[in-house]
Amino acid sequence: IFFVFSVETMLARLVAGGGGGGDYGLVTAGCGFGKDFRKGLLKKGACYGDDACFVARHRSADVLGVADGVGGWRDYGVDPSQFSGTLMRTCERLVKEGRFVPSNPIGILTTSYCELLQNKVPLLGSSTACIVVLDRTSHRLHTANLGDSGFLVVRGGEVVHRSDEQQHYFNTPFQLSIAPPEAEGVVLSDSPDAADSTSFDVQLGDIILTATDGLFDNMPDYMILQELKKLKNSNYESIQQTARSIAEQAHELAYDPNYMSPFAQFACDNGLNVRGGKPDDITVLLSIVAEYTD
Repeated sequence: IFFVFSVETMLARLVAGGGGGGDYGLVTAGCGFGKDFRKGLLKKGACYGDDACFVARHRSADVLGVADGVGGWRDYGVDPSQFSGTLMRTCERLVKEGRFVPSNPIGILTTSYCELLQNKVPLLGSSTACIVVLDRTSHRLHTANLGDSGFLVVRGGEVVHRSDEQQHYFNTPFQLSIAPPEAEGVVLSDSPDAADSTSFDVQLGDIILTATDGLFDNMPDYMILQELKKLKNSNYESIQQTARSIAEQAHELAYDPNYMSPFAQFACDNGLNVRGGKPDDITVLLSIVAEYTD
């Protein structure tokens, strides 16, 4: 059993090739697996295990994001999905209310994080986060990535732009955190301003894949690109089918003990004798840049 989260954010049509001076939009579909899906655990909302995501539309931009709650909090009786889920829901609300600037995705993260800090009842936890914004008019993709979730932009079957992973040390990504007073200074906590921020001009037909580390730790680029080649049609159903195929393959590889996964390779590079996939929550959002028609 798997669970599919899918959002068609607008009426859009894809124009093959070339530029085009009209507004752009994203047609997005998603799929994910919680690591404990076999137990039938599915949180409410757009969450897969401790992962969370959102897709939001505003007249000026399409915005999407993924977050990965840090599982270590479970040892202290804290549900890691609460932090990542609340962070993404807050980002989504800010976008829908127009309380953001398309060229400043770090601002979305900062405002959302500050709202969490100001909760009367502290929401403890930590999370990575990746925010992707398509400015309709300028045709520019603005991104903010904190930690080891991330995105790829694919054009002509090749990766033309991507996020940079942020790690303090092996398997310890940058993360937003809220800790109890007695643990402040002990729990790893990064500022939203530490997020890696980029801007990139997109073209009609560009493919944008945004995902948590459960995908990237189990599937190298060449495997992802092989799956994307199956995206023959630019309609929503085709995008959804491809997103599902990618998530399913990553999930299968995560439980293969003999597979030399990207995570295992990274572990070996850091002096650890590791083999196999990395069982983890997996969230995949797959988008195509289209000509926007309201």
